[in-house]
Amino acid sequence: MADLLKAKIIKLESSSKYQRLFNKDSGTRGIKSGHVVLKKGEEIGEHSTNDLEEALVILKGKGLLLINSEEEFDFEDNSVLYIPPDTVHNVKNTGNGILEYIFITSNAK
Repeated sequence: MADLLKAKIIKLESSSKYQRLFNKDSGTRGIKSGHVVLKKGEEIGEHSTNDLEEALVILKGKGLLLINSEEEFDFEDNSVLYIPPDTVHNVKNTGNGILEYIFITSNAK
């Protein structure tokens, strides 16, 4: 039987810190994504992309992307960030308001 994929619309919830948007459980084949809202001074926490590529679409605010505890990239809204596979990284809110972004991961193979 063929794998049936269906179009979907999900409303973003600005009141929660983390909202899962798409993954295999919600009916996608391989893409995963989520909506993140960080308050002033908050960070997502250091983690690895493992074998995935990751894109961050910055919707609102200012922040810092820390790569492998050595490289730092300042960013602000209306930016898109790329994080390659096997990269340890962290996202920190460095602005005075909220930092809001969408992350999208995909298998790099």
